[in-house]
Amino acid sequence: MTTHNDAIRFEQVNYAAGGLHILQNITGSFSKGDITTLVGPSGAGKTTLFRLINGLKSPSSGGIFVDGKHINSYDPVKLRRDVGIALQSATMVNGSVRKNLALPLTLQGKMLSDEDAVELMELVGLDKSYLNRNSKDLSGGQRQKLSIARTLVNRPKILLLDEITSSLDRVSKQDIEELIVKINQKYSATVIWITHNLEQALTIGEYTWVMMDGQLAEAGKSDLLKNPKDDRIKHFVKGEVD
Repeated sequence: MTTHNDAIRFEQVNYAAGGLHILQNITGSFSKGDITTLVGPSGAGKTTLFRLINGLKSPSSGGIFVDGKHINSYDPVKLRRDVGIALQSATMVNGSVRKNLALPLTLQGKMLSDEDAVELMELVGLDKSYLNRNSKDLSGGQRQKLSIARTLVNRPKILLLDEITSSLDRVSKQDIEELIVKINQKYSATVIWITHNLEQALTIGEYTWVMMDGQLAEAGKSDLLKNPKDDRIKHFVKGEVD
């Protein structure tokens, strides 16, 4: 049953493609305004779960509710504005930082104001002078900050992060972690973060979902990673979380 505190609720969701059952009977919720980390081995179904949340895929059966409304009742464009996603690749289009930042509005036939551009750059810790630089000249960490700023242009209520620090050095990774915590606190944004870094999942996430073999194996406070009940999870975290 969906409650008013659920940003997203899955009810007995299954997803199959090409004869493979990728997600099986997923039931659970992500609470509003919290950071929930999503962990599990490759092929567990984490990225597929994200694609269901922002409507890029539809479940084979079961229901998904966003802010209490069935996902099918959303206009797809509005859904993707309300549910932003930032990816590991932080893909850029050719041209200036400003052109990349404005892209979500450009696609809607709108303009990004100078004031909003500067505000977003400052939020993610990039000087406004970067707006006129070529996006190709940015470092990996700077590109990721720009990618996050671009995701925030539509002021999403929910932010999906897919391995956004996995290719960054330690300092850049720490910068991004601090940035996401700041965004979560400043905008009360619901954050769901796929990470392969279990230490990150433990320290950044208030809650954690652990996925195994297309199933939600365990969910709760992130401390569950220190003492999981499921034997598969015990094997998964062994030697990685003290």
